[in-house]
Amino acid sequence: MILLSTPLTEIKGIGSSLAQKFSKLGLENVKDVLYYFPFRYQDFSQIVHINELEEGQIATVFGIIDTTKLYKTWKRKMWILECTIKDNAGSIKAIWFNQQFLASTLKEGLSVNLSGKVSLQGKKLIMQNPEYEIISSAHYNVKHTGKLVPIYPETKGITSRGIRFLVDKILPLIQDIPEFLPTEEMEQNDLMDLYSALLAIHSPTSLDEVKIAEHRFAFQDLFLLQLVNASKRVSMQREKSFAIKYDPNFIKKIFSHLPFELTLAQKKSLVDILEDLKKDHPTNRLLQGDVGSGKTIVSAISALVCAQNEKQTVFMAPTEVLAQQHYQTFKKIFSTQSQEEFLSCGVALLTSSSALAFFGDDLESKISKKDILKEIKSGRIKIIIGTHSVIQKTVEFKDLALVVIDEQHRFGVNQRHLLSEKKSLIKPHLLSMSATPIPRTLALTVFGDLDVSIINELPKNRKPIITKIVSQKDRQSAYAFIRKQIDSGRQAFVICPRIENIQTEEKKLSQRQMFQLDVKSVTEEYEKLSKKIFPDFKIGMLHGRLKSNEKEEIMRKFQDGKIDILVSTSVVEVGVDIPNASIMMIEGSERFGLSQLYQFRGRVGRGEYQSYCFLLSDLNSKTVFDRLKALITAKNGFELAQMDLKFRGPGQFLGEEQSGLPDIAMKAIQNPDLVQITKESAQKLINKDSTLTDYPYLSAYLKLFNQKIHLE
Repeated sequence: MILLSTPLTEIKGIGSSLAQKFSKLGLENVKDVLYYFPFRYQDFSQIVHINELEEGQIATVFGIIDTTKLYKTWKRKMWILECTIKDNAGSIKAIWFNQQFLASTLKEGLSVNLSGKVSLQGKKLIMQNPEYEIISSAHYNVKHTGKLVPIYPETKGITSRGIRFLVDKILPLIQDIPEFLPTEEMEQNDLMDLYSALLAIHSPTSLDEVKIAEHRFAFQDLFLLQLVNASKRVSMQREKSFAIKYDPNFIKKIFSHLPFELTLAQKKSLVDILEDLKKDHPTNRLLQGDVGSGKTIVSAISALVCAQNEKQTVFMAPTEVLAQQHYQTFKKIFSTQSQEEFLSCGVALLTSSSALAFFGDDLESKISKKDILKEIKSGRIKIIIGTHSVIQKTVEFKDLALVVIDEQHRFGVNQRHLLSEKKSLIKPHLLSMSATPIPRTLALTVFGDLDVSIINELPKNRKPIITKIVSQKDRQSAYAFIRKQIDSGRQAFVICPRIENIQTEEKKLSQRQMFQLDVKSVTEEYEKLSKKIFPDFKIGMLHGRLKSNEKEEIMRKFQDGKIDILVSTSVVEVGVDIPNASIMMIEGSERFGLSQLYQFRGRVGRGEYQSYCFLLSDLNSKTVFDRLKALITAKNGFELAQMDLKFRGPGQFLGEEQSGLPDIAMKAIQNPDLVQITKESAQKLINKDSTLTDYPYLSAYLKLFNQKIHLE
């Protein structure tokens, strides 16, 4: 009996060596092959007589191989196989380049189909590198010619022809494959059954049939994804967590000590989080907000509430620079609060290179990691801020109630899991924060197991950042403007896509790869700006290859005004707060996603000064211009994120390899109606049967699906 898990080596006609080749594409078993979908179809369904062929036509002809000729060109050293094919009405020459092995297959006298594009050589029509198929009988079932032919993603040594051979071996064996989607969902959404859909995807009779099948798989994948989310919510409600109570008077007292007033959006988000903390099961919330919208203060107040309840909070940042910055923010908050209330509430910074403790008495201690770990384990330190260092086995907490993860999409699932599962039967509440705007459809699917709070307004008196697309002819004007800004006391960022130029490997790279690498580098730009453009200014350089202490030293100098212009890679995308910086100049801006550009731009405009963002590109493309213009026209980050999703697709937005989501699911995420329908259907089913006991096939499929995805 054939199962979805049946290895390819157990399929008749597929030996171990062939199976090993297919494993290069990740095709190990029957399910892998069935769900390895074509990315397009070649229409070879027009079958004509040879004398009816016209130049430029894509068609199929049937005939007999009359002559064959294999030879090697003298100049190019290229093998060429020429075959003349005749039918009752005429003849045509077919040519294959560097496929000399075909000479042993395409023998004179054989009946063949040829499918491809007709071209002109001199005055005669020919077919170059056509698909071929030897027709052995009148009832032969064609696979590669004479119909809609599926084209699959290929790799070296594995062609679409080989994949079609493999699919053709498996499809007849799965005619009894059980349907796993609930009957009510099939009927309500007019879905094609599983076997018919697989047949239509791999061997369609029309493109309309393909669309119907794709709709079934789009629904299927989103439905399974929504079931994963709904199941997570149910399982979380069975876990135990600390129920953190809050006193409104205590919150008001914190507010009264702050040097600014929280916005309405900040207050609403804070209430959402505090209401989560009251629950005795772990909650999972995503706090979204533009750069500088005040997410950190909201999470800081939540941590103070946990501390008042004698419970601990971990605040995890993706970089040491950002962890340091959050630590300084917490210190400022502590210094404004009443000494009596906060003296015993310690704050610690724990990174690979730093261990600091602060107890609200204006005294900061640089202590050994061994001692700080003791303080954390004892519960004396209530708030721990750090990088991945806080998830090491050596870090033990007394009563961990809240885990805050900044820029949550930058942490892998395993890291987050380790942090929230720290050696305790009582699970902490999880608050993820991100300044990367997430479109609503992604929030409902990829992040569907999280509740979402949005800070959609900036603090008062924040000036909008003036954004300009700068052509190469206006580059000198941009430099002159930067000089004027720095002369008036401001600072500037210059962002480059690469650290260094590519030199040593350039001979091995394709033309396309060279184009991708032919972009501004930090080292090159640093040299140019410091020696030619602004030799009288202090220029700094920052990139990911520097050691942690070197990065911190450069950022400290920039914060202290000892660096006028910081040339950097995308390492500054997250968390750098320089209120005095008023210029963000982005080289090779077409190389970045819109959401990433939005993040860069948010690094300026954080102080009282009017700020500017210059987008430079070497490409004079309307597509590039329209995409960059979206950064200017979008009303907010969420509208921009929706545009980014449209321009780049969810694959690039999420990172397809990071998500593990199938291609069809990736496309379906852009369909808000289908997202909503599958969300409601999944939640309804889980409410009715949380363990899917009455749906054994669906339960089995869900396990397989869950193994494939790994959402960040």
